[in-house]
Amino acid sequence: MQSPELGEFLRACRAKIDPADVGLPRFGVRRVVGLRREEVASLAGISADYYTRLEQGRERNPSGQVIGAIARALRLQADGREHLFRLAGVVPAVRRPSSAEEVDPALLRLLDSLHDVPAYVMNRILDILALNPLAEAIFEPFERVDNMARMVFRDPASKAHVGDWQVTAENVVHSLRLAEGFDPHDKALRNLVAELLAASPAFAQLWHANTVRGLSQISNTITDPRIGLVEYTSLTFDVRGTVGQQLVIVFAEPGSRSAKALAHLYALQTFGATGDEGLAGPLGEE
Repeated sequence: MQSPELGEFLRACRAKIDPADVGLPRFGVRRVVGLRREEVASLAGISADYYTRLEQGRERNPSGQVIGAIARALRLQADGREHLFRLAGVVPAVRRPSSAEEVDPALLRLLDSLHDVPAYVMNRILDILALNPLAEAIFEPFERVDNMARMVFRDPASKAHVGDWQVTAENVVHSLRLAEGFDPHDKALRNLVAELLAASPAFAQLWHANTVRGLSQISNTITDPRIGLVEYTSLTFDVRGTVGQQLVIVFAEPGSRSAKALAHLYALQTFGATGDEGLAGPLGEE
């Protein structure tokens, strides 16, 4: 038997829909609020008996296709749709954004407002879609700032720039393996993996280990010729408004030499060698 929460959710969803909103006539007196079971079934293209069994918890193994049809009939948005799939015990089909490369203007404004920390947006296969000025400065040693995996495994600057390169490399590959689970047939992912397998034995070794882990909180160091050693922590957040995008924020311990170094780098990037409020002069050691 399915959990009672599934039936409760379905009843609540159909109660919120006015029949007129889905093109159904409102003849006579309706004894239920919203849609009837048979109306939901008709809109979903399934039998009324099947839908009734599902709502009553008597249908054990609904298919993803059926749950998707019901989600469309009930006009569920992304969160509600995924909640319905979870309650039904079905893995939802991958939802593709209208444009995986497009970053919401509000998120771009947020990036620009983060003056004292590097921040950038990536998609699931680690293409870098947007950066704030301090992130641009951090990545300046790289020849191309296009894809984090390509930068780590193909750009010679990565091993000189990143303190514990192995930790970064492992996190990158584990994240790509996670992306593969969302869409194993993603052409861009397949092309990227093929390129890196051919170019980097280190990537091949990590890829074939088949370890899956998403980016979350990572601590490491970078060495920049302008500001020296920076100890940092990066946090990665899923962007709920766009499927597959991730916001990465890099920060140093407040008041530390690393935090001062990032402030110094921002001044160099923004105001040039003459500095601003004394920040662009030589950076002293603690």
